[in-house]
Amino acid sequence: MKSFDELSRREDVRVDDDRPDVLLTGLLFYDLVLTGLDRPPTPGEEIWTAGMGCGPGGIANLAAAAARFGLRTCLATVFGDDFYGAYCREILVGQEGVDLSLSRVAQGWHTPVTVALAHGQDRALVTHGQEPPYSQDALMGDPPEARTALVHLEAEPRAWLAKAAANGTQIYADVGWDPTQEWSTALLDQLSLCHAFLPNETEAMAYTRTDSAVAALGTLSELVPVAVVTRGGDGAVAVDQSTGEYADVPALDLDVLDATGAGDVFGASFVAASLGGWPLEERLRFAVLAAGLSVQHHGGALAAPGWYGIDRWWRSLTDPELKRTYGFLAERLPADPGPPVQYAPVTPPARQH
Repeated sequence: MKSFDELSRREDVRVDDDRPDVLLTGLLFYDLVLTGLDRPPTPGEEIWTAGMGCGPGGIANLAAAAARFGLRTCLATVFGDDFYGAYCREILVGQEGVDLSLSRVAQGWHTPVTVALAHGQDRALVTHGQEPPYSQDALMGDPPEARTALVHLEAEPRAWLAKAAANGTQIYADVGWDPTQEWSTALLDQLSLCHAFLPNETEAMAYTRTDSAVAALGTLSELVPVAVVTRGGDGAVAVDQSTGEYADVPALDLDVLDATGAGDVFGASFVAASLGGWPLEERLRFAVLAAGLSVQHHGGALAAPGWYGIDRWWRSLTDPELKRTYGFLAERLPADPGPPVQYAPVTPPARQH
């Protein structure tokens, strides 16, 4: 597959720029996803289902989603010295082409495992694991110069983040659910380091103390150049202060198998389109489309559609309104979208000896 530099339409992208396109760090999981449930199980009950998939999850969701768009992706994470860690490393390096030079294998530490029970458009998660023996700052050290970094903001700021921003790396950040439900506005202080912030509407309204996605977007747009608020089945809204653009994009009507990792696919896709210099509405529609396509497959890293999935959707499209709305893809899609992506297998394939 061609690199994103070759596919980009921007004239100011340097073809000799050998920096990583995307820098990532965070916790990796081995995901086992069960789908096709008519209802959640009750205590003491056994439910059989025909749908199952496995693969890397957690920070691997972002890494695989970015790599499948041809972005040079560098991931700093920790793998356990167990079957799950070895399998996830093999998938990320051998299958997806992710650079793991900043990652480490921790002796005697088990790769976290998550079992997801997908029901309707939601899911329940059970995870086994412990905190990794290496922190994000220890993994990153003095982070390499990169074009962008995809970051999950936490209450305690990470030292590497300020170093990366000082290197000229554009920070694209999201945030997770606050289990304390205090939603401390102090977290928003970190947006001074960021180029873009992409929370969902629940998070955005909670942190800004507002009562709608649009109102939250208005507050966030004063804190960061590019603000995006995702709204699940209602699509997404965004403001780019650097260009003066505003966009409000609906979600696509697609069947949901498993929503695990859809937000990560959205973020990686938005970064890919941003590196291409696309207008804001195109960036937002592209990210909504990629996230929508991902929920049709078992979640985690291997649900990401990449160029192949986007190209296949576009070529099979018959709806005239969607054909018009997404007409920009005719100019954006690469001539060679690459081979079919590998979706999550039911079980890992047996190793060849």
